Amino acid sequence: MLGLLAFLLEIGAWTGVVLIGASNDVILAWYLTVHLLASLALAFFVGPFLPAGAPRERIPLILLLAGCSYAVPVAGFLGVVIGALMLRFHRPPAAKSDFESLQLPEFEGRETPPAGGFQQVGMRSFLNNREVPVSSRIGAMVALKYVPGRVSSPLLRDVLSDPSEDIRLLAYGMLDNHEKRINRAIDEELKAFSATRHSEGEDAPGDATMLAAQRLSDLYWELFYQELAQGDLRDHAINESLRYCEFVLMQQPDNAPLNLRHGRLLKEFGQIDEAEAAFRRALKLGLPATRVLPYLAELCFEQRNFAETRRLMQDLANWGSLLPRLQPILDYWTPAR
Repeated sequence: MLGLLAFLLEIGAWTGVVLIGASNDVILAWYLTVHLLASLALAFFVGPFLPAGAPRERIPLILLLAGCSYAVPVAGFLGVVIGALMLRFHRPPAAKSDFESLQLPEFEGRETPPAGGFQQVGMRSFLNNREVPVSSRIGAMVALKYVPGRVSSPLLRDVLSDPSEDIRLLAYGMLDNHEKRINRAIDEELKAFSATRHSEGEDAPGDATMLAAQRLSDLYWELFYQELAQGDLRDHAINESLRYCEFVLMQQPDNAPLNLRHGRLLKEFGQIDEAEAAFRRALKLGLPATRVLPYLAELCFEQRNFAETRRLMQDLANWGSLLPRLQPILDYWTPAR
C-alpha cells in the first residue's frame, strides 16, 4: 500500500508541474511538498526489506533513504528501491576462513600392541574401509563374537549405515543377539530378586537379595555401556541401574566398586557434585586411583576447573605405564620433564 502511494505521489509531483497553471513559486512548492511525501512513503515502504538491525538504527536509516530519494529526483527514487532490494536478497559470498577444522585421528594407546591383543582402532578402520572385500569384512565381524560386548558393540553400530546390505544385516543381528542375551539375564535376575526379597523379607534384605540387586545394576549398566539401548530405552537402563545400585548401597555403603558405578550414573544425569562425592568416596574406600582419577579429572574439566584437572592428571602420570590408552592425554596435561 505504501509503495503504491509513493508511486502515485511521485507521479503527482511531476504531473502537477504541467497541470497546475500558476506562478513558478506555487509550482515549485507543489513539487517539493508532494515529492517529500512520496520520498517518506517510499522510505517507510522499503524499510522492512532492509536487513534486520537494532531498532534504534531503523529510524535514522529510513530518514537517510528519504533524504536520498528527495535530494535526487527520479534517479534517487529508483535508486532507493533497487538498493533496498539488493540489500535484502543479495548475499555476498562467504569469506573463506584462514583455518579449517579437521577431525582428529583416534589415538591408539600402544605403539606395539601385545601379542594376541585386540586392536579396536585398527578393527574400526578395517570394518569402515569400503575398499576391503565384503567377505573379508564379514569374517572380521564374525570374529567379534569372541570380543567383549563393550568393545564389539560400538564397532558393530558403526557399520549399521554401511552400503552393503549383508554387512548391515549381520551387524544388526549381532547387536540384537547381544541385547536379547542381556535382557534374558535381566528377566532371570528380576525373578531371583523378587523371590529372594519375598523369602528374606523386604525390611531386612539378605545377601541373596543384595547379590541379585547388584547383578541387575550390572546388567542394566551393560545395556547402556555397550550402547545397546538407545533413546528412551537408554534412559530407562540408566534409571534402573541407578535404582538397584542405590538399593545395594543403602545396605552396603562401603562397596567401593558400586560407589564408582554410582558416580558414573549420577554423572549421566548431570548431578556433578553428587557424582564427585561418590568418586571420592570410592577412592577413600580403597579403589585404585587409576580407576577413579580419570573420572574425577573429567568432572573437573567439565566444571572448567583446569587447575584441579591438571593436578589429577599429574597424579595419574605416576601410573602412566598402566594406562596406555590415556597416555596421549597424560602427556598433554603433564609438563615436560
